[in-house]
Amino acid sequence: MIEQPNPAAPRGIFSFTREQWMLAGAGGLIGAVLALVITFGVGWLGYFPGASDARIQTYLMTHPDVLISMTNLLQQKEADEDQLKRQAAADKLGEKRFFDPAVAYVAGPKDAKKTLVEFFDYNCPYCKASLPAIKKFYEAHKNDTRFAFIELPVKGPESTVAAQIAIAARRQPDKYIPFYFELMGTGGLDQATIQAAAVKVGLDIPKLTTDMNDPAVTKTIAASLRLAHEALIDGTPTFIVNGKVQPQAGMVTDASLAELAKR
Repeated sequence: MIEQPNPAAPRGIFSFTREQWMLAGAGGLIGAVLALVITFGVGWLGYFPGASDARIQTYLMTHPDVLISMTNLLQQKEADEDQLKRQAAADKLGEKRFFDPAVAYVAGPKDAKKTLVEFFDYNCPYCKASLPAIKKFYEAHKNDTRFAFIELPVKGPESTVAAQIAIAARRQPDKYIPFYFELMGTGGLDQATIQAAAVKVGLDIPKLTTDMNDPAVTKTIAASLRLAHEALIDGTPTFIVNGKVQPQAGMVTDASLAELAKR
């Protein structure tokens, strides 16, 4: 059963509700978190200048809303700094690195002024949840946007097998995009479901089997993992639209993708 993504759910070490903070206090966890916030957060955010640690801890224990606000600010500050680093890394690499056929399946006009890069894993629930928006965007912009689809198998052996087969499918170019859509729209992927998807879109199965065993396929996966590392990309899906890195890895909707395209 595929995990259902919750776009509203925050993801980070400081993602606690007020009730969770109170429960954590009962178990002793809040003390450790308080120490972390006092050590790193107080000076960083400018809270309580000149106060002792004991007075700060006492105040925060009796005013949990302040503690929650501080941790949220710390989380946002960390996310903002990470985003700046990712964008700087992408800028340094240059767009051409993401449109290298040795790494990506590239589609769309070569002289397109608009671009979209996606790093994805076929078993990633957020990637699957993004499919309707990506499919709609692709159909609307395939004649005016350059696309780079980059397999980034990070969710185990089944993801690696799916990526190997999809990369082999690139050698049947007119079948790759339909196959990508079919795999992304399929539930749990195993050998049977992947083969069924390949048959459904009309791939030449004997050729596909031969091609997926080519050592070049393994090299492509290694290259995509290396590129993601250099670009500081650590989650799927991650989009780079018109050279701008998506602020946070996660699913996209029609609205959020349109907003990214405006940047």
